[in-house]
Amino acid sequence: MNDEDFRKFTTVFVLLGLVVLSFFLLKPLLISIILGTILAFIFLPLYNLTVKLVKSRNFAAFLMCILLMVIIVIPLWYLAPIAINQSIKFYMASQQMDLVTTFKTIFPSFFQSEAFSAEIGAAIQSFITKTTNSLMNSLSNVILNFTTIFLQFLVAFFTFFFVLKDSRGLIDYVKSLLPFPKEIERKLFTSTKSITMSILYGQVIIGIFQGLIAGLGFFIFKVPNALLLTVLAAIAGILPIIGTAIIWVPVAIYFLIAGNTFSAIGIIIFGLISTIVESFLRPLWVARATKVNSSVLLIGMIGGMFMFGILGLILGPLILSYLLIVLEVYRNKKIPGIFIEEPKKD
Repeated sequence: MNDEDFRKFTTVFVLLGLVVLSFFLLKPLLISIILGTILAFIFLPLYNLTVKLVKSRNFAAFLMCILLMVIIVIPLWYLAPIAINQSIKFYMASQQMDLVTTFKTIFPSFFQSEAFSAEIGAAIQSFITKTTNSLMNSLSNVILNFTTIFLQFLVAFFTFFFVLKDSRGLIDYVKSLLPFPKEIERKLFTSTKSITMSILYGQVIIGIFQGLIAGLGFFIFKVPNALLLTVLAAIAGILPIIGTAIIWVPVAIYFLIAGNTFSAIGIIIFGLISTIVESFLRPLWVARATKVNSSVLLIGMIGGMFMFGILGLILGPLILSYLLIVLEVYRNKKIPGIFIEEPKKD
């Protein structure tokens, strides 16, 4: 081995070593860094508009941090204890549910067999118990691990600030690291930006908005544990195919069985509005964005939740979509891909 080869080998070895060490150093903070980056992407259009008004990138980024705190942190601070309390009540109520009688009332012919009814009731009761128990434990950990969560939020805020302020420089830096020709590099960045917008705005933001509309109905008609159900409706709204109906339909049925027809009709109206609003908002927000197959989104979200927790609802489909983008660039075919639909051109 000559000196030149030895220097190259040493450089690669040191670089790999530093990459591995850096990964383990940043591993506990990785989710916070990713969250800050995603939030920066969401707020980037508003940030660019603010920069034009205040003529200062630093001050504009600071204003975005204030706005983020008002929108996310302050409501979480006040609403988290309420959500924890409601999750405990919801868990206790789930233990006292008589599901067999409820099923016989709704589907009398289907649940004629006592043994079959008992088996189905026990299986669903077990699922509800595990789900509510997991939800209650997750919310309780917010208080038990307050210091750790505070530090994670601090890292997310710093990442949010610097990604906004130095967004152009970061993009140029990433481009300088890519080994692709300029044309492929341009196509990758264009597709990545378009698909990220499609998922964040078209799936996540609209899904949360749908959940809030359904939640408004829960609060107006005084549904027990309305805040917790609103959170669940927002999560369900993010999921493709499933939607908020999985939350508001059982609530409406519960009120119908209880004899409160007026509240049941009101919840159904708000639920239908939350479902219909998607048909108007999604085409408006992502008409010019790259669209991802719904099955890819759903699989990515479920897999992401197993791997990253609640943030996996965003990270899962993004990771799968970026893989599909690379595959589409590699294919370089005229035939359109079955998983990704290019935006329509005028």
